[in-house]
Amino acid sequence: MNNKFEYLLVKNAKLIESGETVDFVVKGDKIDSIGSVETSDFQGETWDVEGKTVACGLIDMHVHFREPGQEHKETLHTGSEASKAGGFTSACCMPNTKPTIDNEQIVSFIKEKSKNEITNIYPIGAISQDRKGAVLAEIAEMVEAGAVAISDDGSCTMNSELVRYALEYSKMYGIPVITHAEDHGLTRGACMNEGLVSTKLGLKGWPSIAEDIIVAREILLSEFTGGKMHIAHTSTKGSVELVRRGKEKGINITCEVTPHHFTLTDEAVLGYDTNAKMCPPLREQKDVEALIQGLKDGTVDVIATDHAPHHIDDKDVDFPNAAMGITGLEVAIGIVGKHLVETGILDWKQALAKISTNPRKILNLEMPKIKVGSKAEFTILDLDKGWTYDVSKTLSKSKNCPYNGWEMKGFVNGVVNKGMFWKANN
Repeated sequence: MNNKFEYLLVKNAKLIESGETVDFVVKGDKIDSIGSVETSDFQGETWDVEGKTVACGLIDMHVHFREPGQEHKETLHTGSEASKAGGFTSACCMPNTKPTIDNEQIVSFIKEKSKNEITNIYPIGAISQDRKGAVLAEIAEMVEAGAVAISDDGSCTMNSELVRYALEYSKMYGIPVITHAEDHGLTRGACMNEGLVSTKLGLKGWPSIAEDIIVAREILLSEFTGGKMHIAHTSTKGSVELVRRGKEKGINITCEVTPHHFTLTDEAVLGYDTNAKMCPPLREQKDVEALIQGLKDGTVDVIATDHAPHHIDDKDVDFPNAAMGITGLEVAIGIVGKHLVETGILDWKQALAKISTNPRKILNLEMPKIKVGSKAEFTILDLDKGWTYDVSKTLSKSKNCPYNGWEMKGFVNGVVNKGMFWKANN
């Protein structure tokens, strides 16, 4: 349940940036004051976080909330509920809805429908009409209505001329073009990574070069136009190396990885587990190692979940016909803590930047801070707490997740946003 407040006193909060422990008061959606406050003297709600970490609200810049058109899988409301459970105060929803988010009316619908949710839901508009890659969508109108980026995610915009024009728009409006890097001519009929495992299982493989080719094209187009290009769900060693070289040349290129791509390999498909069917597919160990190195050295800017809920009827079928994607919002922090922080690859400050401040910089969104007058949008975390994920308790409408029973590190205690707060059940 989300609790509304006029004034909220947050006591004993450990700030991620400075490490200091402070009390602060929130008035509506702004930080009102910082300094020691006696609970007995305070008129309003009080939340003693007992030394837990307070961080800039997490943001997932790649989710699928399915509304409009596929509400049996997820809605803006259930997507917001799953987001808050994962510590995300903001989420960017991709345009592969029915109808497609390719005009200002649908952008406005999403903004209006989600305005009372605790999560800020930012629409991402399509590059092309109905994501068909033939005619540019109403980019200017969508941005003016509230779209924060453009993408044909779920499909690759194969028409290079359209991508060039999209990058020109990105310069005019200060938004990124988010590419789904997949050469469809190389992936037709494929349902998992091309390699030893696909051969063993008799499944058509998806070669890593299908991603690398498009990543190379996007980097060249970004260099040519000066536009802002972001690579979604980077999954291959080759892509990481291309992005690294592009950044060294000063090209305006950023990229993201998902938790499933840096923790799982195509061996998860053994047994034909449809919860291991992704787009792009799970790759090989060498790719996982390259993604982790990219996270460590800063080549990879963002961790995004690519939260992709599906009804059980879409997953409980034979592997080639199963839908691609998994839910991921509620496990992201726990996976990052267990597999990146506990292993010494990143510290918590570095890790949280990839799911809070870095995405906002890329999207040109306001940066919340624990500072008087700043937007009050933050996440409360117990960074040392271990826990086990139970998919039956998900707040998402769907349960297609391969992490059931996994041990996690780092627990979300709650979030504050829009003059509301939510506390997790410990």
